[in-house]
Amino acid sequence: MDFTLSDEHLQVMKVVRDYCRKEVAPVIKEADRTQSMHASILPRMGELGILGICIPEKYGGQGFDYITLGLVCEELEVMDTSLRVILSVHMGLNSLALLQWGTEEQKQKYLVPQAKGQKYAMFGLTEPGVGSDVANMASTARRDGEDYILNGEKMWISLATKAHHILWVARTNPERPDPHDQLSAFIVEMDWPGITRGDIHGKLGVRAGSTGWVNCQDVRVPAANRLGEEGEGFKIAMSCLDNGRYTVGAGAVGLIRASLEASVKYANERKAFGKEIGKHQLVQQKIARMVRDYEMGRLQLLHVGWMKNQGLRNTKETSLLKWFATDASFEAANEAIQIHGAYGYSDEYDVERFLRNSRGAIIYEGTSEIHQLMQAGYALGYRSDSHLRCELPGYDENIWHS
Repeated sequence: MDFTLSDEHLQVMKVVRDYCRKEVAPVIKEADRTQSMHASILPRMGELGILGICIPEKYGGQGFDYITLGLVCEELEVMDTSLRVILSVHMGLNSLALLQWGTEEQKQKYLVPQAKGQKYAMFGLTEPGVGSDVANMASTARRDGEDYILNGEKMWISLATKAHHILWVARTNPERPDPHDQLSAFIVEMDWPGITRGDIHGKLGVRAGSTGWVNCQDVRVPAANRLGEEGEGFKIAMSCLDNGRYTVGAGAVGLIRASLEASVKYANERKAFGKEIGKHQLVQQKIARMVRDYEMGRLQLLHVGWMKNQGLRNTKETSLLKWFATDASFEAANEAIQIHGAYGYSDEYDVERFLRNSRGAIIYEGTSEIHQLMQAGYALGYRSDSHLRCELPGYDENIWHS
């Protein structure tokens, strides 16, 4: 495996980095303070091609590989977690699922406008009473002729009031003995009758992003909008999480880097006891740990991206990246505040926002406890992904750029 970044990788990173520094940096603090997404963010990300970065060109995307997706997520989160969340949800949890599981008609109708940034998408799995225990969700979809009647509520949904489409997982076959075989997935349009939604305010972090709830009351969903077959909802959801967790882990690597860069800058400027604080060994220890964790996280990012490019099952490796990088980003942000001292406790400096933002990723898309159990299960031989086997959309130059 050669993890040398190509000229294309470096060029895309520069475009995203320049966008973040020139257009987002001036507005992100105010957006965080007002707990609202800046109006320019989604349209501009669409114009730059970020929202379709690794969707094949034939479906309106940019045609880059999965490593590029990870690197873009890193760059976005260096600026603010809310930017990376957009890509995690729109791309990782929705568009890539349409690419893998959708019919050609579904791809033309939904994937193409999403890849072009003309429509925004989200993912509906978490419910008011269901988080990690996916198989026990309460949402139902009952077949009624050529439609399904959808009822239920999804909670903690990113882009809840911004997106045009949601990938909704609901129970369709309660008579089946295995609850994992009872679920199905649907593409739901937000302007259909019976749908209400709203924002959640008062969050600890990711305040510059949109998070909310979506409720469906007797919503008619055409059978043509079912993604995959009946009973494949759990498999589809888990494939979505493989992609979403990759973007979360990659973003967390960026948050480690942001904490490191802020800490190095401050340690070289601030003086205490007659010298820059960076010359004190305990400060050096904190910075050294950030360097270690960033390099380890970056290698994991590249490894998982490479596996995805090959079309290889990567649930174990993605789980490890997500677990390690999100925990490490929280520690890095915490240490960055310590290095900044009292100033780190103020929003005058970015590191206090880094800490608040880092905390959520330890919970969503699989808590750290869930990922610990997964890794232990693999090591002990208790866990196998054989029941989730399916053809994965590996990166192919001939397909992505056709």
